[in-house]
Amino acid sequence: MSTPVLYSPDDVRKLAAGGDAILIDVRDRKDYEAGHIPGAVNMPDIFTYLAETTEDGLKTLRDTFASLFADYGLDGKKTAIIYEDALHTRYGASCRGYWILSYLGYPRVGILDGGLSAWRREGGAFTTEVTTPVRTQFPLSINAGLMATYADVRAALGSATVRLLDNRDRVEWLGDSSSPYGVDFAPRKGRIPGAVWIEWYDFMQVTDNHAAFRSVEEIRALAASRGLFPDDDIIIYCFKGARAANTYVALASAGFTRLRIYMGSWNEWSRNPDLPIEDGLPKAAAPYRAGQAGTAK
Repeated sequence: MSTPVLYSPDDVRKLAAGGDAILIDVRDRKDYEAGHIPGAVNMPDIFTYLAETTEDGLKTLRDTFASLFADYGLDGKKTAIIYEDALHTRYGASCRGYWILSYLGYPRVGILDGGLSAWRREGGAFTTEVTTPVRTQFPLSINAGLMATYADVRAALGSATVRLLDNRDRVEWLGDSSSPYGVDFAPRKGRIPGAVWIEWYDFMQVTDNHAAFRSVEEIRALAASRGLFPDDDIIIYCFKGARAANTYVALASAGFTRLRIYMGSWNEWSRNPDLPIEDGLPKAAAPYRAGQAGTAK
């Protein structure tokens, strides 16, 4: 990451005071209306949108979000700062917003480090006043290298060079539940064959409901324990690309440079009966490279 991704509450205050930021609150409308950072706009679509990675599905995703972000005044000159309650809530929604904007090629985007939990801790102001942004032209410039389609994932099955990382909750990984929204929300339970698993929470340290990403050394050691290393070509998936985005930010901050998100994730994969799945305990451990250190969990 060559530009800042995580912005402290003080950084955000300074940007906002200078008129150089657009703050985007990804929470539900009712939570936003109950109190938000002054000047912030509300965009729950960042969290709720279910993507498909067919050609038509990707076009719809691009058109939908380019239009929404244009409505919110994102012209490429101001820094978009995304926030949620805390980094471990809403399944990584703020990171999903960061990733979507990065995929769409927006040049200035970051995340409020620690979310509203950190903002509140540092005495940040709240308001119930609703901001009405002025529509602008969104500078769309697709960064296709960040996206993995279902076809990319299917081609990677059994690959010696592309690694699949599933970071869903344990019950989803084992095939006991199809999603975080209900056991049978999706038509099939299980995981993509050959994927290794690291639960998304493990990349963070949570204290008194305040979450922060672990250190570079801890993140690298955790990834190494599953045979994943900074120069690997890694595709991350979850249920709809939110938790995957949280893990994307964690790994990128630790120097992993070849990362893609399968945005359709389990929601899309499970709905196509032609795509294979597996469930239960893995039949074999993840591959481990001799000479590489890691701490098994």
